Amino acid sequence: MAVDLLLGLQWGDEGKGKIVDVLTSKYDIIARFQGGPNAGHTLVFNGKKHVLHTIPSGIFHDKAINLVGNGVVIDPVIFKGELDKLEAQHVNYRKSLLISRKAHIILPTHRLLDAASEASKGKAKIGSTLKGIGPTYMDKTGRNGIRVGDLEMSDWKKRYRALADKHESMIAFYNVDVQYNLEELEAEFFKAVEVLKSITFIDSEEYIYQAQKSGKTILAEGAQGSLLDIDFGTYPFVTSSNTTAAGACTGLGVSPNKIGDVFGIFKAYTTRVGSGPFPTELFDDNGATMSRVGNEFGATTGRPRRCGWLDLVALKYACQVNGVTRLMMMKGDVLSGFKTLKICTAYNYKGDVIAHLPYNIEPENVQPIYTEFKGWNEDLTEMTEASQLPQELNAYIEFLEKELEIPVAIVSVGPDRKQTIFRD
Repeated sequence: MAVDLLLGLQWGDEGKGKIVDVLTSKYDIIARFQGGPNAGHTLVFNGKKHVLHTIPSGIFHDKAINLVGNGVVIDPVIFKGELDKLEAQHVNYRKSLLISRKAHIILPTHRLLDAASEASKGKAKIGSTLKGIGPTYMDKTGRNGIRVGDLEMSDWKKRYRALADKHESMIAFYNVDVQYNLEELEAEFFKAVEVLKSITFIDSEEYIYQAQKSGKTILAEGAQGSLLDIDFGTYPFVTSSNTTAAGACTGLGVSPNKIGDVFGIFKAYTTRVGSGPFPTELFDDNGATMSRVGNEFGATTGRPRRCGWLDLVALKYACQVNGVTRLMMMKGDVLSGFKTLKICTAYNYKGDVIAHLPYNIEPENVQPIYTEFKGWNEDLTEMTEASQLPQELNAYIEFLEKELEIPVAIVSVGPDRKQTIFRD
């Protein structure tokens, strides 16, 4: 049985959590394949808002198994906080949550290193969430990391001490003012590790292989967005993992020929959190309206998101890199009331008109070229059928389908799982 993928096509915050939650009833297993607590997947149902950081977004469905894959990095303290909230809502996660032994662990000193590194950059900072993600992936590739499976070994605390001591010497090297009490941080960390050890650890690549053989349906859930991919994103303003479809293969142990549908999620406009180039960013009333109506604040950091028109050049690039087979457009309701809408269909790149994403999209090199569309005034939030969508919105969607040569299967018209319109 093939593994379907669901991932973001922009700079994250596209609404992946909601769509995973909506689709979970069709799958036996939901598996996160990369990222860590820098993710913020927001789900809304029964009048309540739920934010997940590491745990897969199918956790609220009784029948689904939720797997944290080997490509994920786990902060035990944040993970424990998520479990506490699930327990308070009477979610029986112990029967449905599994963790790969090969997933790496974020130590308290990883977070301190993150803060020290970012502070040392001054104005050149990349906008890190300061969750210790980068330093943990650095230890992973540097072959120094501690993995979940190590917690089952008798000498894991000795390994921890050696790595934490190394981190402290590195923090001192940065020579910046990072105040901390490691004893307090470690007390909280070790307590959380004991909770983590109460969850079932598995050899996830074997588990998924056997699940495929037995005909189980699997949905791989990505975090962040394609334009934040360590290889294909707007480097260096990116995350530290492969957020694209290829990351599901390495982050779960799935062979490329076992990938099925690739669901690509994008907003009807564009947002970005933190630093980095953003060709279609708006600094006018239109941008302010998108931010206000769309409630554009990071689910993890609370930072305001930068807003701009939809960038079709970047979206087409993300579709190509991922091999997207189905598109899902989020927050169409936010654009209601705009008299005129714009889509960036090409760039003026160093004096030439191009329709592909170049190596560098800093503002001194790139100016967006727009195509205008008539807006709509209808309130979409109560609509439940594709036939109810305004003509202008359908024209907007049909233009995207023609340019991208991929069908838009879902249109989201609000944050609740019920505010989801299926077009096919």
